Amino acid sequence: MLLGIMLLGQATNLLIFTAGGLSAGRSALIRPGEQSLAAPYPDPLPQALILTAIVIGFGVLAFAIVLVQQAYRAIGTENVDDMRSTDA
Repeated sequence: MLLGIMLLGQATNLLIFTAGGLSAGRSALIRPGEQSLAAPYPDPLPQALILTAIVIGFGVLAFAIVLVQQAYRAIGTENVDDMRSTDA
């Protein structure tokens, strides 16, 4: 389950990254001495959002790992089907 959460988060980040207009050899930064970006250029907002999403995704994954560890300590199993029949 944790591996699935991690893969889903990374797939979402890649989807946002490609939807932002990623183009090879182009930078979203203005070079020194220039006034603006030359078209076509990638949108810098999705790149900034992805950096934030990576940090949040890491926090969620760390929380999920601790949650699974505590559930295992309390119940004695990591099997989700066995957890459904427990009232602990």
